[in-house]
Amino acid sequence: MKLLLTGGCGFIGSAVVRRAVASGRHEIVNLDKMTYAASEDALAAAGQSQRHVLLKADICDAAAMRAAFAAHQPDAVMHLAAESHVDRSIDGPGTFVQTNVTGTFVLLEAARAYFATLEGARRAQFRFHHISTDEVFGALGDQDPPFHEHTPYDPRSPYSASKAASDHLVRAWGHTYGLPVIVSNTTNNYGPWQFPEKLIPLMLINALEERPLPVYGDGRNIRDWLFVEDHAEALLQVVESGTPGATYCIGARQPRRNIDVVETICALLDARLPSPSGARERLIRFVADRPGHDNRYEIDPTRAEAALGWRAAHDFERGLAATIDWYLDNRAWWEGIRAQKYHGQRLGTAERLGVTA
Repeated sequence: MKLLLTGGCGFIGSAVVRRAVASGRHEIVNLDKMTYAASEDALAAAGQSQRHVLLKADICDAAAMRAAFAAHQPDAVMHLAAESHVDRSIDGPGTFVQTNVTGTFVLLEAARAYFATLEGARRAQFRFHHISTDEVFGALGDQDPPFHEHTPYDPRSPYSASKAASDHLVRAWGHTYGLPVIVSNTTNNYGPWQFPEKLIPLMLINALEERPLPVYGDGRNIRDWLFVEDHAEALLQVVESGTPGATYCIGARQPRRNIDVVETICALLDARLPSPSGARERLIRFVADRPGHDNRYEIDPTRAEAALGWRAAHDFERGLAATIDWYLDNRAWWEGIRAQKYHGQRLGTAERLGVTA
């Protein structure tokens, strides 16, 4: 298929592009606004392929979206473009509403107009796959069962509320207009090329530089962790064989407390690069919790595994070790981001970048 993929220079989107191009399974029309978290470096392996083209455009630009559909005639849409950092949504919710809600609306309308022109096999094959988050379901108590495809929505942050709104728009366009839509919800992703404001790369870089490791609250908030390459494969399986109207909850059954994640990062880094000052756990500092910090996220991926014939290949410890090795081997990438995006400021304070998870 020819896939119109939004946000393909982001963390998860670039993993999908790399996997699709390397496997030879699809052509990718990569549409990205190139905001602060986008990286063309993440697409170096796919950049020279004739199976990949990059369009620099904003999903909120209706004319640009219509032009992209008309020029490239995609067989399916994979919609990953989104603002996704919770702390940033607390500080500036307007950008999240604009991109995640209005942008999804604009893209849906362009897709609907394009879908109306398709006939026969191309019309039957077309899909609009919307990629979302488990945060739309709210927070779990310690004894609650994991999220699943029928969990009621209960978003708690401007970020999750904006993603919940986009999920509802996608399903409404499927029900009202007959657009063949699919929604997938995933849990926390980690792995190579993740922007260094997120929990794992932030803690790794601070630990590497012997700087404080700020952990929100008591560190007992629980997140379910999925290696990004495993998620990319699941997303391709969804767009290839998913059922229109269906929802797929994609996870790896790898819940961990935030403090356990940070301590594991310290131990793995100590094993690779011992510090003359001692074990890096000494750098952990508990800081004031962020507003509305959800207690626990966890996904039950049983339905997705059965329907797609997919299962996450990496356990957390192995995936985290591979991630740490990648960041150690690619210092030039994240050091360049820090210098350019933060104008020489150090990563590390909860007030500046947060400790999102």
